[in-house]
Amino acid sequence: MRGDTQTEQQSVLIVGGGITGLSLALALGRHKKSVTLVEADEQLGGNIRSVKEQGWHMELGPNTLMAKPSLHQLLKSLDLSDKVIFPPLTSRKRYVVKDGVPVALPADLKSALSSPLIGIEGWRHLISEPFRKVASSEETLAAFVRRRLGKNILNHFVDPFVSGVYAGSPEKLSAQAAFPRLHRLEQNYGSLLLGAISLMLNSRKQRIKDRESGFPDAWRGKIVSFPGGLSTLVEGIREELSRLDNVRVITGCRVEKVEQNDRVWRVVDQRGQMRVAHQLVLATPAHVSGSLLEPVSPELRSELASIVYPSLAAVALGYPDQSIKHPLDGFGMLIPSQEKKQTLGALFSSTLFPNRAPEGHVLFTCFIGGRRNPMAVENSDQQLENLVSEELREMLDIQARPVFTKVARWANAIPQYDVGHLTRIAKIDDIAERYKGLHLMGNWRDGISVGDCIDSGFSMAHRLITAER
Repeated sequence: MRGDTQTEQQSVLIVGGGITGLSLALALGRHKKSVTLVEADEQLGGNIRSVKEQGWHMELGPNTLMAKPSLHQLLKSLDLSDKVIFPPLTSRKRYVVKDGVPVALPADLKSALSSPLIGIEGWRHLISEPFRKVASSEETLAAFVRRRLGKNILNHFVDPFVSGVYAGSPEKLSAQAAFPRLHRLEQNYGSLLLGAISLMLNSRKQRIKDRESGFPDAWRGKIVSFPGGLSTLVEGIREELSRLDNVRVITGCRVEKVEQNDRVWRVVDQRGQMRVAHQLVLATPAHVSGSLLEPVSPELRSELASIVYPSLAAVALGYPDQSIKHPLDGFGMLIPSQEKKQTLGALFSSTLFPNRAPEGHVLFTCFIGGRRNPMAVENSDQQLENLVSEELREMLDIQARPVFTKVARWANAIPQYDVGHLTRIAKIDDIAERYKGLHLMGNWRDGISVGDCIDSGFSMAHRLITAER
């Protein structure tokens, strides 16, 4: 890389060191591209935060990874696949709160037939599902589920799931944008149930294909982590990037200005350093990308700024294990909005993975805020701890106060794929195409999970590399 102390030039400049930007930098670096990644925070990895304090090991952002072939290939290439840990069989249960009491989600047809979460009305709607009309226009997830599966499935399954994954509301999320697989099942098969049956019949073919690609059967359908938490993945990518002479990673450096001149992009950071690149990738939250691009395109800035990011707080609570009457024999519990609680859900963290709590103790990771209660994060740490611990006490029959607490706030937590989102993304892409060498990416457009972000980074790398050929 050549240049004086004020100006540097590279092939690709990535702004944003979350898992999306890191995955892109890794893929490009492995193809010998000259890459500079600039991250405003001192830490890489975005919302991935594994923290250890006083023997308590917490995830304050994403808690798990969903195993799939692309993730396995990445971990294998980083020499991390042998370090993966899986939850024990005892964590397979998922609980949903009904009338203040955690009720296990049905695990098979027999338990589903008697589940109070479905009920007679729910089964009546499920049985008639294949005969319902296919939607002809975009609709909210709530409308989609009411129409196809009924209000019991919406209230006891979909609503709490959406709160746990998106911190969102099914009354606002787009079924087509937020849950495209469900939308495709209806469009392709005319029925969710018939589509699911077809997928099950074809699963053997997919299993054989995955096995041939090296994806272990033992990973299929599993969630995974590492003894040191998900930050292990971030550190693994960072270490490989540090060994690549063609990649430079800069942290603690906020980009303040972006402009395009003479068909190249000029980026100025808070230190006054200018970097020049033919390819500029903004892998930042939508509102951050929009703010940076306002001098270039106010229209682009307006569209990006319109994507909603509700605030969210993670509250870790530790207790002596003998103080809790509930067996904690599951993944965790989700709390439907009709329960009128402020807590969205709680993961049974010390059940999921070993060494998450000191011996003789248990750890919960709880979430509060989101679309259900966007102002919750305005409370003090003590207020959040009191509120969440009191609600957990009632639902899990806890006989003591927490002996450990930790609060993390995310001011702009999870982008919401509301109705109209896909139209907005298409418009953003149309505007961005007017500016040669500009690329916009992040969890606001291609899926919110860590796995989605990894896939997005590698997909963008493929497009950039292919475009040069």
